[in-house]
Amino acid sequence: MEFRFCPRCATPLAERPIADDGGLINRIACPAESCGFVHWGNPTPAVGALVEHEGEMILARGQGWPEGWFALVTGYLEAREDPKAGVAREVKEELGLEVVEANIIGNYIFERKNEVMLCYHVVTRGTVSLSPELAEYRRYKPEALRPWRRATGLAVADWMRSRNLDIVWDDRPPLAAVPSPPAKA
Repeated sequence: MEFRFCPRCATPLAERPIADDGGLINRIACPAESCGFVHWGNPTPAVGALVEHEGEMILARGQGWPEGWFALVTGYLEAREDPKAGVAREVKEELGLEVVEANIIGNYIFERKNEVMLCYHVVTRGTVSLSPELAEYRRYKPEALRPWRRATGLAVADWMRSRNLDIVWDDRPPLAAVPSPPAKA
């Protein structure tokens, strides 16, 4: 979230040095002496699911993503939600599948969006039913996964290593670097 005005007193915010445990650090803060608001820029917690269904892995393509871009099912945690419950909720909402087992793969920084991703390998049952958030999904044999070297791709690679699977990296540029398709007339 980007603040331009103080959410407490409506004074325009400014970048200024703030005392932190490690010394001074530049942060967006309210210059009003009586206020004291500091926007720390803490990362947002999110969950990611490497979904296993009937022995295959499911990756999904979000609405508006370029053709051929598939990723883990991801979403934000709700207030006071346990991450394991959150990943099960996201899989149910986005794929319509019930999570019967969830094991943490690890935590990963998604710098572009200032998120901390808690990624899980989940085993599921049921029939896939896509939410409107997703354009499509694909099934992969575990050994056919091609992780990228960022964010949730690192979780896929860690999971593959834990299964002694060979990793072949997908070295396409980050999604943010892919130009948008031209508008249709």
